[in-house]
Amino acid sequence: MRLLITNDDGIDAPGIQSLTRAVARWIAAAPSGEERSAIVVAPHVNNSGMSSAVGDVFAKPTVHYERRVIEGAEEIPAFALEASPALCTILGSLGTFGYRPTVILSGINAGANVGRSVLHSGTIGAILTGAQLGLSGLAVSINWDDNVHFDTAADVALEVLDQMREAPDRTLINLNVPNLTPGELKGVRRGRISTAGIVKSAGDGQTLADFPDNGELPLRLGAATPTLGDTSDEAPEDDGALVAAGYASITPLRGVHEDTDQSMDDIIRQSLAAIERHLQERRD
Repeated sequence: MRLLITNDDGIDAPGIQSLTRAVARWIAAAPSGEERSAIVVAPHVNNSGMSSAVGDVFAKPTVHYERRVIEGAEEIPAFALEASPALCTILGSLGTFGYRPTVILSGINAGANVGRSVLHSGTIGAILTGAQLGLSGLAVSINWDDNVHFDTAADVALEVLDQMREAPDRTLINLNVPNLTPGELKGVRRGRISTAGIVKSAGDGQTLADFPDNGELPLRLGAATPTLGDTSDEAPEDDGALVAAGYASITPLRGVHEDTDQSMDDIIRQSLAAIERHLQERRD
């Protein structure tokens, strides 16, 4: 297994540093004959909430990089890029640094990525990008608090990685871990993506006339925030509720792909026929 380690909090964030050190120990403990290797290609600063964005690469078709050394994992090559998590994944996956990974390992994100934050998270955007290149991916996040147990999330992540060895290409897993010590963790469960969102509202009951030409919109944040928030309206097997209850939540994801549902095929055929009729009328 050849890992590309990235994140959205930036290469200096404690989450990716802790994860990389855990991967270094995992590599050192590899059984004879089993390939284990890794490289770190991560943003040079925080890129949270970037999803799968790559930025305007047409306006600036170069990316500045800097070699880094991660303490405790000095043998793993590390690069900080002035790029989003998705662009880091693309460049790291295409053999830019003389290395082609098979799995994207993204995190450890400082804050849960549950509910609708799955769509907006740069941590998850990295593995979704990898899937478009044929790679599997594991996104790892931990609920935020004053004292974060990144080691717990790293240990669980490596257990999941071991199980992904024989998984099909483009296997994508979102792992959320409560901020607990290994001894306090209640277990691991499969979690459903909840309806929790990052932003619940902006303002409260205003009419159009209440807005001047410019101003500030006060955001009311939802449960899918770094500190998780209120999950009382979630089902017990929803991802946020599981983390709040002390369980790590594992959710399989699916990357962007063509919708081949029969009902959609019918809509497309009808649309194509209607468009062709209109075009023919114009030609006539």
